[in-house]
Amino acid sequence: MSALRDPMIIFSSFLVLLLVLTLIKIFHKLWWFPIRVQYFMRSQGIKGPSYRFIYGNTKEMLSMKQEAMATPMGLSHAIFPKVLPDIDFWVNIYGKNYLQWYGYQAQLVVTEPELIKEILNNRERAFPKADNEGYVKKILGDGLVTTEGEKWGKLRKLANYAFHGESLKSTIPTMISCVEMMLEKWKIYEGKEIEVFEEFRLLSSEVISRTAFGSNYQRGKSIFDMLMRLVLLSFKNTYKLRFPGISKFLRTGDEIEADKLEDDIRNNIIEILKEREEKVMRGERDSFGSDFLGLLLKAHHDTNDSQKISVDDLVDECKTFYFAGQETTNTFLSWTVLLLAIHTDWQEEVRKEVLNIFGHQNPSPEGIAKLKIMGMVFNESLRLYPPVAGVIRKVGRKVKVGKLTLPANLVLYVPNLALHHDPQIWGEDVDQFKPERFLEGVAEATKNNPAAYLPFGIGPRNCVGGNFAITEAKITISMILQRYSFTLSPAYVHSPFQLLTLHPQHGIQAILQPL
Repeated sequence: MSALRDPMIIFSSFLVLLLVLTLIKIFHKLWWFPIRVQYFMRSQGIKGPSYRFIYGNTKEMLSMKQEAMATPMGLSHAIFPKVLPDIDFWVNIYGKNYLQWYGYQAQLVVTEPELIKEILNNRERAFPKADNEGYVKKILGDGLVTTEGEKWGKLRKLANYAFHGESLKSTIPTMISCVEMMLEKWKIYEGKEIEVFEEFRLLSSEVISRTAFGSNYQRGKSIFDMLMRLVLLSFKNTYKLRFPGISKFLRTGDEIEADKLEDDIRNNIIEILKEREEKVMRGERDSFGSDFLGLLLKAHHDTNDSQKISVDDLVDECKTFYFAGQETTNTFLSWTVLLLAIHTDWQEEVRKEVLNIFGHQNPSPEGIAKLKIMGMVFNESLRLYPPVAGVIRKVGRKVKVGKLTLPANLVLYVPNLALHHDPQIWGEDVDQFKPERFLEGVAEATKNNPAAYLPFGIGPRNCVGGNFAITEAKITISMILQRYSFTLSPAYVHSPFQLLTLHPQHGIQAILQPL
């Protein structure tokens, strides 16, 4: 019997030891490490709301967000407290830079321009992109927006080629054609109310499908719908904490749905890729094409391993540009129309410029570059209502920034919305719509402080599609103003909120009048 007991005793002892080690590891991750980071940052003058076991500050964040969304605001451009109420509240208590807790993950919120400039320029490569997990990873994958190192360099080179210079100019006829189709449909709304956010969603979807992937909107519609469903699931679960490893065994209904959506999106994209490949193989096309999809396929079939990209890279890049290309332009156009509907004097100024340059002809590449007043309006629109309210980085290794020493693995959150609405940077009229502040350009408006204005980021990771979005917006606004004037509908309810990008919670309704 003793011979039998000994193995059981050893096994039991092993289980006890394993349990103790697991508890020590959990205690270290959920208590010891957060308290140590909190003490280390406080010793440097960085304060913030205290860490709470497991949940951190997520309950307070969620409560403030829910309260902000429950109550529409007046027709004001002072949207920072509305969109990021937690950051607005804590910045006023703890100062421009403070420490907060997303669960047990420490996040340093940075609103000091000089520190932001150093972080985003990332000259010593100490501040890589933060790891994407969960729903956001399913939306963007491991594409250009999220990846690092050699792979990022390879993908960035492809994207630069596709969305700049002559490649960008070649997309203008397609953009014009898409806007013409939209405006033809708008004839039924003349003298009536129109919901422009949904209209621009359809337009930007059509444009990104045709220009980047060569497929019509009907083919891409299912991909867009599935991506937006993933975005809604991501928003719903933002503050629902899931511990690493648990989700492999205990799946929620939302996680199961998200997995299926991810698979369906991948299958749809691969069908589009195969269709293009098969046409080349059958001799129906001379090449994969010069659009973004063609460039990706060419890189996938490259015989040089250093240039070649995988099927997974192809899928992730398609997802990134389907989502980012559509969402950025859609929100940017919608908020610009809101501003012009409110400030009709500026609407008239932009219309005069458009008619002076184009008359009643379609926009030309040369004329688009001359739209100075429209450019000022766009800059102010992007300042007041930036599509992305904040960007995230992490500390790759222990590093000194300004007077601060930051520990490795600390997450850095840069709320550019806070910078865009900071009266110390822009003056007491910070929340007023004043495009004239950009009369002498962005550098003069920001007093040569590039980190004060971040609609498309700065540094090597700035948004590669910024020029694409601006070009599409200039064409769209020009063609609308040639045909219509518009004012804000009495039915409009002002309630901007962050759904990955900056959305109007109840849409944007305008009254459309033919000229």
